[in-house]
This record gives sequence, C-alpha cells and structure tokens, in this order.
Amino acid sequence: MTNRMHREVRLAARPQGPVTEDLFEIVEVPVPEPGPGQVLVRNTLMGVAAVMRTLMDETSVVPMPSYQLGEPLHGSAIGEVVAAPGTDLKPGDLVEHRLGWREYALLDADQAHRLDPDLLPDPAGHLSQGPTAWMGVVRGAEVRPGDTVFVTGAAGGVGSLAGQIARLRGATRVIGSTGSQQKADRLIKEFGYDAVVIRGAGPIEEQLRRAAPEGIDALFDNVGGEQLQAAIAVANRGARLAIVGALSRQLSQDGPATTEIDTFSLLARSITLRGVALYDHLDLIPEWNAQFGRGLREGTLTFPHARLRGIEQAPRALRELTEGRHLGAVIVEL
Repeated sequence: MTNRMHREVRLAARPQGPVTEDLFEIVEVPVPEPGPGQVLVRNTLMGVAAVMRTLMDETSVVPMPSYQLGEPLHGSAIGEVVAAPGTDLKPGDLVEHRLGWREYALLDADQAHRLDPDLLPDPAGHLSQGPTAWMGVVRGAEVRPGDTVFVTGAAGGVGSLAGQIARLRGATRVIGSTGSQQKADRLIKEFGYDAVVIRGAGPIEEQLRRAAPEGIDALFDNVGGEQLQAAIAVANRGARLAIVGALSRQLSQDGPATTEIDTFSLLARSITLRGVALYDHLDLIPEWNAQFGRGLREGTLTFPHARLRGIEQAPRALRELTEGRHLGAVIVEL
C-alpha cells in the first residue's frame, strides 16, 4: 500500500470575506498505513455545511476545532473500511466519521461509527442535517398538532427537512423564508411549505403577517437578524422560538451581527426563546435515522440535496453552498 497516493484538500489561506476557491489547495499524499487499533477508510461521500465557513476563521464561538493553515479540512464523511487491524471492524464495512476532505482517512477505531447499510435507502442520507432539523422541531420549537410554524433559511440542508418534519408532527401551516422566488416556488411545490417569505422582497415582518394572519406558534430559526425580530413580532402568546443556526452572523462580511430583541414583548406574551445545539441532544440521532428511513421509504419525507462529483469539486461545493446556490444539503461524491 505504501506507494499508493490519494488527494486531500488543505486550507491555504484564511478568508477575509466570502469563500473563494483560492483559499484551498488540493495535494497528493501517500495513502496512510493503519497500525493496530486504527482504521483505514476509503471515503465515498462527504458533506459540506455553512459552519465550515466559520471554522475557516482562526477562532470561532462554535464548539468545534477551527481549521489549521496547511492542514486538511475535516467534516462528516462516509466510506468503506479498507483495513482495520486489531479492531472489530472488517474490510467493506460502511462507516461514518469526521475526516472528510480527503479520499482516504486514517483514524482510531473509536472515531469510526459503523452504519447499517440497510437503514437508509441512500447512504448519503447519513450526511443529511436531519438530526439538527429533528432536534430543533421536536425539542427546540416543540412543534405540536395545529401549530403555525415559521422556518427561516428554509431552503438549506436543515430548513428543507425542518419544514417536512414540522408537517409530520402535525403542524397545520408551515411558512419558510428564503432568498429567491425560484427557491420559494420549489419549497411550496416539492417540500410541503404553505407560504414563503423572500429576503429582499420587502420588510420580512409585513410578509410574515400576510403569510401568518393568525400569528405563529413555533419558530425554527436558522438565521437570526431581521427574520428573528419579525418572528417575535408575529408570535402568539406562549409561542416557542428555537434558535438552531445563525447564518446572518456566520455568513456576514462585516463581523459579528447582533439582533435587537424587545424583551418586554417576550415577557408579556410568555414567549420561550431557546438556543439548541445538537451536541446536547445526540440521543436523538438513532430516533431520527429510524424516522428518516421510514419516511424515505413511505414517501412522507424526501432528502433535498445537490451532489458534486470528485474531491476537486469540494472547494466549489462549499463556495456555492455559502452563496445559496443549492436547495437542501450539498454532498460531494469522492
């Protein structure tokens, strides 16, 4: 194995603003040799996510290690075990791990999570942001039958599943937000949204009041900023507002963005505002996978995603994701 080579994507420079492809370099390196207790995995699929833009900065508030200059990036990936001496993994096993952005990954056996190949009809589903969407709907916004739900960033990898999950939990009206009419049309036609407010097409609060004349009972917020303010303004008494993402800050060119909140209106209407992060709710992942597999097979859930082929497309995949080019998750086939 010693003379085989593979490619990995390294961080070449820290971004000063948006993601550009010159921030990455693709290098050929020898395929590593596994020692006892280690696993060599041939990666087949990797996911990209907005949080990766945050990790490209030297420091971030995200509880994940930042990327290091000259080192390969990391992130969720799926692959097949090639060799795993002294472990209970076998060649051919399908595993999920955190060492994406390379064609072969060498990791300790406890860092590779064996997947049941029959659990989901498409293994790429293991790279969905469904666990975050499920957590935000079930534990964050506590969506109940009869609710009117507002999902911000509805066309992203999280939001495009959150709307479907809210419907599954009995919501009677599901409203999304996105950045273009084209995505809005698809969200209504393909992904079960009843109405969509469009960023840049007039004040969000006015659009939301038209879309939700009875007010909203639950918010799944991926964005913050004006969209969160609008949700608070339109929220009913006892509404549950879950902060699941902060795209307006993560993708801001002007440094940290803050959102002004009228705390008196929260108090007067007994509104709950709650930040939820998946690392506090990892117990939900098996529950989600069972639900996702069932939903995909029965046709009650779909997995919106774009696929790009080849590791050389990974920088482009992250750039296009942060530019809002795709609807749903963005996956790279290696």
